[in-house]
Amino acid sequence: MTAEQDHFATVTIGECLHQGVERLNKAGINGARLDARLLLAEAIEKDPSYLFGYPEKEVTKAERASFENMITRRTNREPVSRIVGYREFWSIKFYISSETLDPRPDSETLVEATLGLLEDKTIPLRILDLGTGSGCLLLALLSELPKSTGLGVDISAGAVAVAESNALSLGLTERASFQTGNWCEGLSGEWDIIISNPPYIGRHEISDLEPEVLEYDPAKALFAEENGLKDYRDLIPQAAKILKEQGFLVIEAGQGQSLEINDLMVSAELTCLPTIKDLAGIDRACFARKVI
Repeated sequence: MTAEQDHFATVTIGECLHQGVERLNKAGINGARLDARLLLAEAIEKDPSYLFGYPEKEVTKAERASFENMITRRTNREPVSRIVGYREFWSIKFYISSETLDPRPDSETLVEATLGLLEDKTIPLRILDLGTGSGCLLLALLSELPKSTGLGVDISAGAVAVAESNALSLGLTERASFQTGNWCEGLSGEWDIIISNPPYIGRHEISDLEPEVLEYDPAKALFAEENGLKDYRDLIPQAAKILKEQGFLVIEAGQGQSLEINDLMVSAELTCLPTIKDLAGIDRACFARKVI
């Protein structure tokens, strides 16, 4: 059989998945089977669990062509989330774009730990998300806090548009709003919770990044000057000024940065709480409370 004949031959889900895994393995992609499964499910517009139940089902030529195109993109180290256009975060589908950071599982640590601070989740709170990106932190919190409202701020108008779209798809537009801005500039009032995942990678760490991050995440959402600390130094004092008494400031930390972040919080006259580690054991969520 020629290559052209093989391309147009009928294949099943199982065969198609096997071929995709082989290609990803040859390209040195970690997690090849999972990636191939997610991409094939997207190509045939089914839940990934469907593939397990119907491996003998035939794949159409159009579906196969779509899948092969996705596999080619993945072999070029484009992340699965960028290929399909969304990422699951906090068990919620968040659409992303070239203007937004790809939400990381590590950032779920901030959501979980913030919710753990609240004894009564029905109390109406005002939440501010600085550098909101896709809106994942704010919208995940609002999905768990039915009486709360929030504002997401990002310097990128493109990111704000994506966050607004996510709020719409989740039915949260009445409780979530978004605007362009530079950290706390122009903001007033007092906030019960201020949360942020700012850029924190130093330029000296570029060589340590995987191509999936370096080539596809927006640089302005990744890198910060002063060895990754500049944005912490800018936003923490600003946030402390508009934080409500007894309110919480929650900041994502890069590896090895928690001590500097805590020092900045203390300098802003906030009271630090124990740092929370992510699943890898890295200090990930830095907390402080405004006690006057």
